[in-house]
Amino acid sequence: MREQREHDWLRPAFEAVVMDDEGRACRDIPDSACREESGNFFRHVGSLSLSKMADGLIDPKLVLSWLMLTLGAPSALVGLLVPIREAGALLPQLFTAGALRRLPRRKWAWSAGAAVQGLSALAIALAALTLRGQAAGLAILFALTVLALARSVCSVCYKDVLGKTIDKSRRGTATGLAGSISAGVVIVFAGLLASGLFQRFELVVSAIVLAGAAWIVSALLFATLREAKGATQGGKSAIAAAMENLVWLKRDAQLRRFILVRSLLTATALAPPFMIAAAAVAEDVLPVGMLVLASALAGLLSSYVWGRFSDRSSRIVLALSGLAGGVGLAVSAILATVGWLHPLYALPVTIFVVMIAYQGVRLGRSTHLTDMATAETRAAYTALSNTVVGFVLLAGGLFSVLAAYTGPAVVLLVMAGMAALASILARGLDEVQA
Repeated sequence: MREQREHDWLRPAFEAVVMDDEGRACRDIPDSACREESGNFFRHVGSLSLSKMADGLIDPKLVLSWLMLTLGAPSALVGLLVPIREAGALLPQLFTAGALRRLPRRKWAWSAGAAVQGLSALAIALAALTLRGQAAGLAILFALTVLALARSVCSVCYKDVLGKTIDKSRRGTATGLAGSISAGVVIVFAGLLASGLFQRFELVVSAIVLAGAAWIVSALLFATLREAKGATQGGKSAIAAAMENLVWLKRDAQLRRFILVRSLLTATALAPPFMIAAAAVAEDVLPVGMLVLASALAGLLSSYVWGRFSDRSSRIVLALSGLAGGVGLAVSAILATVGWLHPLYALPVTIFVVMIAYQGVRLGRSTHLTDMATAETRAAYTALSNTVVGFVLLAGGLFSVLAAYTGPAVVLLVMAGMAALASILARGLDEVQA
């Protein structure tokens, strides 16, 4: 009773945020978790907001690429940033899921992973301040590799903890609200970066330090979640867990379709560097502030909406995201072909559209996977999906080869086709919120 009274003051705010969910009984979490839901909801929002804010401040596609180029790192090393960050956060998950299932409370693993990400970000800032050239590039890549591996642990655990502590009808709202809050902070950073009022190098390094601090604070906040002990069966060796997880691909047709849709939608994550290349932007005049601002505005304006929509139909969210991404990428390719993809006007606008689609993909896929799985299969589904998509992202390096022969506009057309096909296939997914 004391713990329940502790969170009574949060109930009005909780009901105001979830709006039409007021008074609705919890559908798929036990009564004990339901009584703690209001407090846990805001802990999720707070810790995830800090984590997403840190992601935006240290964005490898834009911020770290500019930083490494400024430090004189070889372009070949700069090209490894996105594959390391994306694939490194996903590929290990097939092998870590079994070990993580041994933990009855997985919030501790998420907190540890967030803390390591924070320390890795601080290491990147230190490398930027003390090193130059190839040495700086190698140090930043090493720190980013550690950060990505820590993120993989967080990714495996988060959906499981979310599924245990927040009811099915409110998970997308929590993650969407966190996305909107974090985007607001990143918009301030982008505005300062674009304004020219501050030295960009000092501002970028300060933002990376802030990202490190944000991850550490998010780790401390997430550790205060009231998470009940969960099932620990299935915590096997890495190889045994991996082989067992692969069985789900044969058993579950919906999981196969979901992974195919998600794999095709990686086009929205891989596209920005090719959009910049298609605009023929030289590195020394890259409008990084404008592009970060466009990306952050997309998150701010769409995350909460996508999250609320995902609670009603994550299937439709994935379909609409694929459609929006396909249109944005096709328009980018056409504008590039006719020479109208101007770096200060058309490029930020098209990146804005593609990033809106990307936000929908992130929220739709997370909510869909969490709701389609059971408590017993959620960790395995998450790890398997993330690992397969990790290989797809790693294979995305082949787009650079294609661009070298055909030009980036052709790559953007291929990616537009991928997003459009994903939109069609997503409509065949089950309505898991029903």
